[in-house]
Amino acid sequence: AILVLLALWLGGCVERRLTITSEPAGALVIISDREVGRTPVTIPFLWYGDYDIILRLDGYGTLTTHASLVPPWYEVPPADLFSAMAPWTYHDRRYLHYKMPPLVLPSGEELIRRAEQMGKRNLEYVRK
Repeated sequence: AILVLLALWLGGCVERRLTITSEPAGALVIISDREVGRTPVTIPFLWYGDYDIILRLDGYGTLTTHASLVPPWYEVPPADLFSAMAPWTYHDRRYLHYKMPPLVLPSGEELIRRAEQMGKRNLEYVRK
């Protein structure tokens, strides 16, 4: 029993890191509503699953996407029980690369049309 407890206490763990790069570099990275830095950026992550990702950079359009981080085989039950007891650390590295979209500015006519629509909506809201 003591050996089992010792193995669990000294057992391995998983070190998870996510690296996000962009073209061009320097984009602000927001993951699930939290700013994490500018590209290239490497952050630790605790959970596998879906993450909402937003990249912003002056002179470029905002890139909004999501990434699905799927667990490796040793993190899926029942293998995760044995990997947790392993006397070493697993290193899980994930890499995501994004190309920033060009900034598309609306024409003057488009801005006027949007302003008129917004004005109509505001007037309708006030009347209700």
